[in-house]
Parts: sequence; C-alpha cells; structure tokens
Amino acid sequence: MPKLKTNRSVAKRLKTTKTGKLKKRSANRGHILGKMSRKTKRKLRQGGYLSEADAKKIRRLLPYG
Repeated sequence: MPKLKTNRSVAKRLKTTKTGKLKKRSANRGHILGKMSRKTKRKLRQGGYLSEADAKKIRRLLPYG
C-alpha cells in the first residue's frame, strides 16, 4: 500500500488530542474586531471540539493524525 497524503490545510487548523478528539480554534478572530463587544471577543478566545459527525469526515484528511 502506498503512503497516504495528509491534507496540510486541515493539519494546520486542527490538532488531535490524546483521546482522539479533534480540537479547533474559534472562527471570526482574524480581523475587524473593533465592532465586536469585549464579551464576544472574550468568548471567542476559547476553542472547542469538532462534533463527531464532522470529525468522521475530517479523519479521512488526517490519516496519521
């Protein structure tokens, strides 16, 4: 069997935890933050985990992750 290629764009955006969950960063944190309230920006600081339905699709793109 040949080696599988990792999708680099997904690999840079997501990290795999020890238990196998996929960890993600919150969206809307790049620019144009002046119009957001402090509370909104503070809540966006914390990341989250992908849902199992999405994680199933993404695992194909991260064969060794």
